[in-house]
Amino acid sequence: MNYRGMLDLIRPVNCAMLGFAVVVGAFVSKPPTVPELQLALGFFTGFFLCAYAMAVNDVYDLQVDRVNRPDRPIPSGRITAVQASRLSLVMLVVGLACSLLSLDPLAVVIALVYAFISWFYNSRAKRMGLPGNLIVASSLAIPFIYGGAVSGGSVEGSLLLMMALTAFFSGVGREVVKSMADVEGDAKRHVNSLARTRGLGFASGVGALLFLLAVLTSWVPLFTGLANPLYSYGVIIPDVIFVYLAVAIVVRHDPRSAYRVKRIALAGMTAGLLVFIGGAV
Repeated sequence: MNYRGMLDLIRPVNCAMLGFAVVVGAFVSKPPTVPELQLALGFFTGFFLCAYAMAVNDVYDLQVDRVNRPDRPIPSGRITAVQASRLSLVMLVVGLACSLLSLDPLAVVIALVYAFISWFYNSRAKRMGLPGNLIVASSLAIPFIYGGAVSGGSVEGSLLLMMALTAFFSGVGREVVKSMADVEGDAKRHVNSLARTRGLGFASGVGALLFLLAVLTSWVPLFTGLANPLYSYGVIIPDVIFVYLAVAIVVRHDPRSAYRVKRIALAGMTAGLLVFIGGAV
């Protein structure tokens, strides 16, 4: 069994980011206390459910990856589709088990919703284009809400919701730009992405607009008194990144540039995580 291939399949860095998003949501929801066990269970729930989503994604995307990403574990032959499917089920069971151990009914429901969305997006919704982008982006906002639930904090807090909304807009923007990079492979799977149905120029404009909406929502906590002064300085970092990406993808809207923009967007989203937790302290 190729363990390196399995690690590449689940993308552990992405999984750690999602687990960390749960922790950030816990702190931002401002619970009376933050139980360490609950934080650990929340992190691992996010990590393993993300690993499940990553594995399922590659199983369903095999034909596309043979064109766009032949170096991925399954098309490169490092692991088989059957092995990937079995690994995804293990990750799903472990993730849901961590959620059940939290003993919070709301947290379990949210975890189940996330797992369903991951499967539905990869099996059906991805071909829908923009609706599919909206669905997968919601999975970037859910971990923050889950963090508020699992820690005993408020899932209705304005800062938490604005954080989730910012993650949603940046996530949709990244997905739209990603479809520009994947346009050749998407044609083989008949994915009705904006890049395929409306052209690269139109898709770049939509992606840029969504990045700018993420910047706009990130400033709401400043004008509503929801964040501390540290946030006002820190938010500049991810916002500069996303404004740059919005300009970059409009100026050069080809697949190669789109691939570069989607990678940098991940760095901007990571910076945003750190800023939000700093703003809640």
